[in-house]
Amino acid sequence: MNVTPSRKNVLAIVLAGGEGKRLMPLTADRAKPAVPFGGIYRLIDFALSNVVNSGYLRVVVLTQYKSHSLDRHISTTWRMSTMLGNYVTPVPAQQRVGKRWYLGSADAIYQSLNLLSDEQPDIVVVVGADHVYRMDFDQMVDAHVQSGAAATVAAIRQPIGLADQFGVIDVDPDKPSRIRAFLEKPKDPQGLPDSPEEVLASMGNYVFDADALREAVTRDADIEGSKHDMGGDIIPWFVERGDAGVYDYKDNDVPGSNDRDRGYWRDVGTMSSYFAAHMDLVAPLPVFNLYNDQWPIYTSYGPLPPAKLVESELGKPIKTFNSILSPGVVITGGRVNSSVLSPRVRVEAGAEVSDSVLLNGVTVGAGAVVRNAILDKHVVVPPGAQIGVDPEADRAAGFVVEDGLTILAKGQSVPR
Repeated sequence: MNVTPSRKNVLAIVLAGGEGKRLMPLTADRAKPAVPFGGIYRLIDFALSNVVNSGYLRVVVLTQYKSHSLDRHISTTWRMSTMLGNYVTPVPAQQRVGKRWYLGSADAIYQSLNLLSDEQPDIVVVVGADHVYRMDFDQMVDAHVQSGAAATVAAIRQPIGLADQFGVIDVDPDKPSRIRAFLEKPKDPQGLPDSPEEVLASMGNYVFDADALREAVTRDADIEGSKHDMGGDIIPWFVERGDAGVYDYKDNDVPGSNDRDRGYWRDVGTMSSYFAAHMDLVAPLPVFNLYNDQWPIYTSYGPLPPAKLVESELGKPIKTFNSILSPGVVITGGRVNSSVLSPRVRVEAGAEVSDSVLLNGVTVGAGAVVRNAILDKHVVVPPGAQIGVDPEADRAAGFVVEDGLTILAKGQSVPR
């Protein structure tokens, strides 16, 4: 009997074991998906919100690297009613097939095949946990089922000049929904049939027929020399069989999207991209709109009071604009411009914060200056200190300086 897409039994798997070396020192003691973003969120909240908003309420999160804060966030935030069998649950590496940790994203699924045996899904949606975007996966599942492919890769259009930065999907001109080849960072790719100046780059999101996914990762586990990677090993195998489809992200219509943020997707794998994604949020007309009530990004930030703006004792006015102020923020006669302030941040009298991202509990002392900086949790900037003003002075103080940004680790001391 044929089953319509809406009647399919779907299990969602979120791959959240990433180490995030390029986001050091933010990932010094947390997994990349647990990195705070946008004031009140964690990166994983975007993937989980997309899955849940798509109507898929049975979700497993495969974790591995320094996962305590990630596990705690999932356990305390992502609670669902169990009456109908709904859940979001973290699953650590369990060494079910040998005394080893996950060797790659495909091996993570292989070592977790018991989850498929328990749930018996028809379809498995596999998504990464460290991108900022909105996507209705139910539309992708519908397209997957209608295509007849065993595997479908979500892809986003990128300028052909950036092709050497991505895994690029070469489509069959006669069958644009089928993948002809999967090219890793090609130097001279062909443009799309309908847009020669663009290529399709993999987003790291997939839909599989459950039996086909089980067969693919089991086969891959026995291949010597495999990197056991979903994009590098599993998808090429489906391509060779002529059984891999592509889903163009431009066709995804998320409720509440506007012309400015429709199709937004950001890989925040580096400090510069992490910072740029925050600047997208604080633009007067945000490139990515956090205020879409029809497709909310869910999270939990605890019992915090509202943000508060207070004149200093000397009566100095507050100058704050183009910024995000999270609950618990207090600005006392300071100046904040083009910045994201996370919960419980304090900006004291005469201080200046501009073009910066301050994570939970940061204090900027009176008269201090913070520019072009990312400060992790609980950093205390002493009164009158300067960060991001003189890169050489920042390096001498032991701070990370990268791509024009000054980055401080969690609780790192700042010289007076």
